[in-house]
Amino acid sequence: MTQPYDELLDSVREASLIGSTAGILAWDQETMLPRGGVEWRARQLAQLASIGHEMWTSPRIGDLITICEGDPALVESPHSDSGANLRELRRNYDRQVKLPQSLVAEIAKTQSLAQHAWTEARAKSDFQQFRPWLEKMVELMQQKAACIGFEGDQEAWDVLLEGFEPGARATQLQDIFTPLRERLTELIGDLLENGTPPAEDFNRERLPIAVQEEYVREVAKAIGFDSHRGRIDRATHPFCSGSHPGDVRITTRFHEDNVVDALGSTMHEAGHGMYEQGMPVDHAGTPLGQATSLGVHESQSRLWENHVGRSRAFWQWCHPLVQSKFGAPVAGYSAEDMYRAANVVRPDFIRVEADEATYNLHVIVRFEIELALLRGDIAVADVPAVWNEKYRDALGIEVPDDARGCLQDVHWSCGLFGYFPTYTLGNLFAAQLFEKAEGELPDLHDQFSRGEFTPLREWLGRAVHEHGSRYTADELCERATGEPLGMDALLRHLEGKLRPVYGL
Repeated sequence: MTQPYDELLDSVREASLIGSTAGILAWDQETMLPRGGVEWRARQLAQLASIGHEMWTSPRIGDLITICEGDPALVESPHSDSGANLRELRRNYDRQVKLPQSLVAEIAKTQSLAQHAWTEARAKSDFQQFRPWLEKMVELMQQKAACIGFEGDQEAWDVLLEGFEPGARATQLQDIFTPLRERLTELIGDLLENGTPPAEDFNRERLPIAVQEEYVREVAKAIGFDSHRGRIDRATHPFCSGSHPGDVRITTRFHEDNVVDALGSTMHEAGHGMYEQGMPVDHAGTPLGQATSLGVHESQSRLWENHVGRSRAFWQWCHPLVQSKFGAPVAGYSAEDMYRAANVVRPDFIRVEADEATYNLHVIVRFEIELALLRGDIAVADVPAVWNEKYRDALGIEVPDDARGCLQDVHWSCGLFGYFPTYTLGNLFAAQLFEKAEGELPDLHDQFSRGEFTPLREWLGRAVHEHGSRYTADELCERATGEPLGMDALLRHLEGKLRPVYGL
């Protein structure tokens, strides 16, 4: 490689160290930080954000990108190491250089303080306590979008989405979400009106949290999360963080009377974690060592949570483990009972506890509210009422309080506007990936029933993990599955599983 390209990568890796250090401090804030340290942690994160931004936007990095782009050997192939790195570095640099350092620091500080305020407001189910912080965050996100600027038909929300799902637009998502919502509503209505719901007593058994923790850790290890290169802790809202493929942090949460939620949360975050652990270590700190989009990242978590963790074959393997861990309270449940309980469809309030059929309706509600906030069509003060109305329309339920309504997610306190749709994009991609894996690994379900998850994990490594950001999300989807992203595979999966579960 040329000297300018080597210098560029060295500079990028140095700047990435700042971001990964901030990531560990953010993880600590959600898992171990004493309340008395919140204000100081906000200042620490703001300073790291300011230093990182200064490094990422240094004129020298801009000059090096331009010099390298002028070398045909480095850019002639968009999917070569250098071609992919330069494509992503140019996109990131052009966005970051437009943001004032003071705004970057202010956003980081506000994120830290707002997260703490959200935690307290959620515990009290009091939106008014969180409202000033959400108002400030919406204002900061509008400022961020305005500084970056709009290209073509972009609006403010699109600019924020670009940071998670490059190239996507709200109008494109609406073209997917509208028919998806119609098909899901039709399926849910048919199941609930004409089907026979499976018993869900297993989901309500009161089981010791300490034993639940042992159980989900064993499952995470079995599916391939490497505890020598990662750790599992508890948090109010489960997440995956870390600094390197050798240091990946995931969190989960527990309820005494819902072990299936703890299992799903852990498998979800382990899916994220295995993606991070599967990134090419030699490219750590560069775009080739990072996910190409959040939708792709979510495909990995949703695939392990749903296509594996809610499968009959998984519960055939897991049944003896549940029996040995929990003993008498679960002795009367068969593997089939557990499988069917894990696939109950019930419109409910909490997104992270939602079944597969209703989950994407939760995402669409958040997408519509974010658009309205960023467009100025609704005020922050209107959020609880709008939220409750949309849940009434989409899921037919009456939201009882703010904690089970608009305060349930941490994302807005973190400034993650544009993030929520990546969950549904991840569901779509996961379904296509899993269909492809079933075709190429014809005994896949038999492997699950024997507790053999390595073949799937290695297949995903070849199809997704090892590529980092070499391909765009659209390119990766077509390369891995043979077709562009769509909703058909997800609907085949849901209908093919849920109709028999409901006797239809």
